[in-house]
Amino acid sequence: MGFLIRLAITAVALWITTLIVPGVDVSGRTGANTVLTLVVVALIFGVVNAVLKPVIKVIGCLFYLLTLGLFALVVNALLFLLTDWIAHVLRLPFQVDGFWAAFWGAIVMAVVTWLISVVVPDRLEGR
Repeated sequence: MGFLIRLAITAVALWITTLIVPGVDVSGRTGANTVLTLVVVALIFGVVNAVLKPVIKVIGCLFYLLTLGLFALVVNALLFLLTDWIAHVLRLPFQVDGFWAAFWGAIVMAVVTWLISVVVPDRLEGR
C-alpha cells in the first residue's frame, strides 16, 4: 500500500511540476492518457532515483563534500533528464526541454513531493 501512495504522490508532484516549470510537459491526447503518462513517468522517476542515486552518492561523495551538497542539485537534474530520455524511448508524451528545465523541475518535484508527504502519511498507522 505504501508503494502505491508514494507513486501517487510522485505522480501528483510531477503534474504540479508540469504546471509550474516551463519546459516540462506532458501532452497526452486525453485526460486519462495524461494521468497514465504521469503515473508511468513517476514510476520511471522512482526507479531511476532508487537505483542510480545511491550509486552516484557513493561515487560522487567528494563532489558532495566540496560543493557542500550543491552537487546534489546537478545530480537531480541529470536524473530528471534521464527520466525524460527513458520516457522518450518508451514513446511516452513527456518532455523536458534541456538542463535548466530539468534543474528547476527536479527542485519543484522535490519540494512538492516533500510537502505532499508531510500531509499524506506513507502508510496507514494502526493497521
